[in-house]
Amino acid sequence: MSFQFSVGPWNVSSGADVYGPSTRKEISLEEKIKKFAKLGFSAIQFHDDDAVPNLNDLTEKEIIGEAKKLRKLLDSYGLKTEFVAPRLWMDARCADGGFTSNSKTDREYALWRAHRSVDIARELGCDLIVLWLAREGTLCAESKSAATATKQLVEAIDNILDYDKKIRVAIEPKPNEPIDRSVCGTMGHVMGVSAATKDPSRVGGLQESAHAVLAGLDPANEMGFALAFNKLFSVHLNDQNGMKFDQDRSFGAENIRQAFNQIKILKENNYGAHGEYIGLDVKAMRTTHDDACYEHLTNSLNVVKALEKKWEKYDYGFEKKCIEERNYEALEMYVLNLLLGI
Repeated sequence: MSFQFSVGPWNVSSGADVYGPSTRKEISLEEKIKKFAKLGFSAIQFHDDDAVPNLNDLTEKEIIGEAKKLRKLLDSYGLKTEFVAPRLWMDARCADGGFTSNSKTDREYALWRAHRSVDIARELGCDLIVLWLAREGTLCAESKSAATATKQLVEAIDNILDYDKKIRVAIEPKPNEPIDRSVCGTMGHVMGVSAATKDPSRVGGLQESAHAVLAGLDPANEMGFALAFNKLFSVHLNDQNGMKFDQDRSFGAENIRQAFNQIKILKENNYGAHGEYIGLDVKAMRTTHDDACYEHLTNSLNVVKALEKKWEKYDYGFEKKCIEERNYEALEMYVLNLLLGI
């Protein structure tokens, strides 16, 4: 079974970051969607305000109306929506976190945005909300109790589950940046939070490769952990050069063996059989010119597909023999030779 791929509009940006201005021109959402379809993507990932810009200034009825327009645009290009994610970290009211803010008013705003994301998802024909808990934690250790904040997160997810009985929630864990002490930083934390909600069957995780590396963990192991509990609702494939800032490098750009093992664990566990997508979360280098602003996407797609072919050639009989003999040196060299084409 071949993978289906998804991508978000933010994957093609002007190149601006916290350290410098734009280096490329802005591209309209429709132009991106048209190009994504041409590149072979099957679905689009949206933040709530990717789908409905300036939604804070709109009524709930107007938000639904704008979502309906977007659905028609996606349908015209034969694309689906994978998920909608409330963008809580960019609003001033979420400076101290959204669901875990010390302000009750700000927590209520975060839930309002989450509910609007559910509304948008309904209109776009998807049942998945992704929570990237960017600021759910603290920069000052004494300003919040981790126990209280975790309970607040569970209460917020329960509220979302109550708002729509069919919606599923995928938590995308990240150990740091922009927050220092994250409430839910790894897939293990996600599993604990999921188990504490009123309907664990509807709460799982989205594992991003780089976020595992940022925690000093192996991405394939994190994916495998979630797969063992049928909780891997989505993935974001990319790469990361060590425990630095979140780089969102093209998939396989830094560690091809680590990338292969991610494809291997997904294939071995039949990921995608229930409609799951291989999502990309990659950034073009700031030095990339306008005419090459999609190349990091095609590069990542090509690496995934090349590693799928490597997996198809993988000799599980030889693997079994090496394991039985505990000859891990031979097994390791076999994998390296396979990847090197020797």
